[in-house]
Amino acid sequence: MGRRIVSLLVVIAVIVGGVWFVDYLKAPKPGHVLDEALAAGRTADTFHAADEDYFHAMDGGAALTPEEVKGRNTWIVWTAGNDLFWDKMNAVGVGMMDMLKTISSHPGLKANRDNRWSYLGLVNEPCFEQATGPDPKRYGLWLDRRSANCPPDPFENAEKYPGVRTGARGKNVEVGSYYGYPTGIVGLRLFTNPAFNEAAAKQWDSVRYYNDPAYYNDKHLVKPYRVGMSCGFCHVGPNPLHPPADPEHPQWADLSSNVGAQYFWVDRIFSWEADQKNLFYQLFHTWRPGTLDTSFVSTDNINNPRTMNAVYLLGPRLETAARWGKEKLAGGGLNNRQFNDYVKSGPLTQLYQAPDTVWTPRVLKDGSDSVGALGALNRVYLNIGTFSEEWLLHFNPLVGGKHITPIEIATARKNSAYYKATEAQTLDTALFFLKTTGAHYLKDAPGGAAYLTRDNAVLTRGKIVFADTCARCHSSKLPKPAEGLDPSGCAGKGYLVCWNTYWTWTKTEDFKQKMRTIVLAKDFLDGNYLSAEFRVPVTLLHTNACSPLATNAIAGNIWDNFSSQSYKDLPSVGDITWYDPYTGAPHVYHMPAGGRGYTRPPSLISLWSTAPFLLNNAVGTFDQSPSPAARMRSFQDSIDQMLWPEKRAHDSLLGAKIPGTIDRTTMRSFVQVPYGYLPDAAQTFVGPLRSLMPWLFNDKGVEIGPIPAGTPIDLIGNLNPLSEDPNPLARLAYKKRLFGLLLQLNGDLKKLPHDATDEQARAVMSNLVQPLLSLSKCPDFIVNRGHYFGTGYVEPGAPDSVGEPGLNDADKRALIEYLKTF
Repeated sequence: MGRRIVSLLVVIAVIVGGVWFVDYLKAPKPGHVLDEALAAGRTADTFHAADEDYFHAMDGGAALTPEEVKGRNTWIVWTAGNDLFWDKMNAVGVGMMDMLKTISSHPGLKANRDNRWSYLGLVNEPCFEQATGPDPKRYGLWLDRRSANCPPDPFENAEKYPGVRTGARGKNVEVGSYYGYPTGIVGLRLFTNPAFNEAAAKQWDSVRYYNDPAYYNDKHLVKPYRVGMSCGFCHVGPNPLHPPADPEHPQWADLSSNVGAQYFWVDRIFSWEADQKNLFYQLFHTWRPGTLDTSFVSTDNINNPRTMNAVYLLGPRLETAARWGKEKLAGGGLNNRQFNDYVKSGPLTQLYQAPDTVWTPRVLKDGSDSVGALGALNRVYLNIGTFSEEWLLHFNPLVGGKHITPIEIATARKNSAYYKATEAQTLDTALFFLKTTGAHYLKDAPGGAAYLTRDNAVLTRGKIVFADTCARCHSSKLPKPAEGLDPSGCAGKGYLVCWNTYWTWTKTEDFKQKMRTIVLAKDFLDGNYLSAEFRVPVTLLHTNACSPLATNAIAGNIWDNFSSQSYKDLPSVGDITWYDPYTGAPHVYHMPAGGRGYTRPPSLISLWSTAPFLLNNAVGTFDQSPSPAARMRSFQDSIDQMLWPEKRAHDSLLGAKIPGTIDRTTMRSFVQVPYGYLPDAAQTFVGPLRSLMPWLFNDKGVEIGPIPAGTPIDLIGNLNPLSEDPNPLARLAYKKRLFGLLLQLNGDLKKLPHDATDEQARAVMSNLVQPLLSLSKCPDFIVNRGHYFGTGYVEPGAPDSVGEPGLNDADKRALIEYLKTF
């Protein structure tokens, strides 16, 4: 009997492997694929930016030039062909990420238009009403309907903005506009699906799509529409100075283009069922409201949620870049567009010097996208799915395990009409931000003045504390020259020596006296970006190390063309301390060189409106209401935790043994893959596979587990399937350890009874903890640690001499009062 089982498994493996090999040979190869538009004969110049000032009430009603209007339109409605990508992600994400369900209001779903803000944190587009039934004009889907008293959406004008005629478009479905149709959600646009041919239409059943898992859990299901995503989806939010009376039903005047999606519940958006028993949902659930791991598609196998950036004071930010943002470009990075490609005079032309020098802000939190402001904007479109035909060939989306190669700008420009059209439009977006990204001051918010002190002595003391403690990283106005960092910021191989010189100087009376004079000046906040955008070593910050350990932008990785040579040449910052997630024992991890190990300080502009704090929103209480009162409740709790670290959340297992909390699974969970998303060859052998491996298959599909409640998410989420060691023998040894871990996991799962208790599951997991930690790409699991400046806090196990003396409570309170004025 045993031999028969082995023989059957060998036959299945050979057949599945053969099918995979044939598919591999047929698959397109990087550099040799066209995007959907170019393949259909459309060139970049046929996608001109929309010129209607439809969003004129947004952003405080700022008066815009025609170019700035186009820039805002690009930001909010241009999806650059990524509807194809988001349609693919439904299959790649084994059915979890169904954007067509996200925009629906079917009664069987957890979200609809009337609770979309409170449940998903998404911004409802004005001029729409909730669906009350299936729409026969939309193939029976429950989609928002445009209010009869509103004018048509100008961007769906197919005559002015003709869509791409390909596949079924123009046959049995409309071609539509290249801006698609509005969905009723700001930043999401609806496009007809060119794969929805007559055969697909016959198979389509909207009732079963919403109700029958056996129908919708099918990677071959073709839906009538695809959903595209603009940059505005992650960046448009309630205006802090003009909040909506009803957040579920805002008006355009209530919205800002640049504040960032501070209220997103990504776990619910990207997992429409929000099934807590699904391990992937548990992973998404570690992404706190307003955060997103922007590398989760082109995964670097690090769970790394970060706040969605607010865009403030772009002009002063570029001035800061002109002082400290000098970077050298090389290789594919030289192909990035610069302001000089479009503007021939004025200050913007001073930010690039041919052939290879750029002065640039550092947009990403690890300071990696360092090739110029336009390059940073253009990269975002690739990262949300533009030219996915090429992009997805360079990695295994979501799960990794494949050697990653760079997507090249030259290839995108040559083979993608959408990418080339995007490059032509992002200058106008930058011009729009130069006009509209002013600060939102608490004093100007409804009722805001009541939260501000009138005690000038307290404010003055707060300014002095800020000058002594905070301004060295959180002011773009610093004494000249800044020792170690002037001129140009000293990027590259010698950066750490320069940084240490600067940091030592900031502790001197010379620096503090000069900084106090600057802060006490009446115009200190005028044009102050409130960040110097230096790269600060994580060894100094003590914040979670997973963000600065990100590998997407290092040499040879996916964003190689969008990071400077100066970034790639950065030295190692040294060693960090991480803590065992079960015992709390401290360990040392050596941070690698080559760009990793640094964090760009966030701007403190409008700090009162942006809590919770830290780059993952892990410090402070989140409040779903965008009202000034709610923002201030969150601010007060968050800033208290920042300045009194002992108030921060402690870990549910280890308590005060470690400096913070670890994100752990909230209940017993499983890795789940419905049968309809398994490889076709594997689906053929479902019956035998269920018989041979009952611990792996159930009546719904593959189910790996159970993973007991309380398991650190990052223990699994940060598992590195690939060695980074250049030595072939070391890589081979790594693979052997990984294979050994998988064999151990398989053996332990086979021993577990079908109805295993949590204790039995924990026993299995306890055997895997050390092997998993040894293969972790980031073993630092504590999410709310660090940034102890001014607190005097010392982490467990660290020597008492670490850090600087803490402020007294009166000084902390004075500092808080001053921070409210930003």
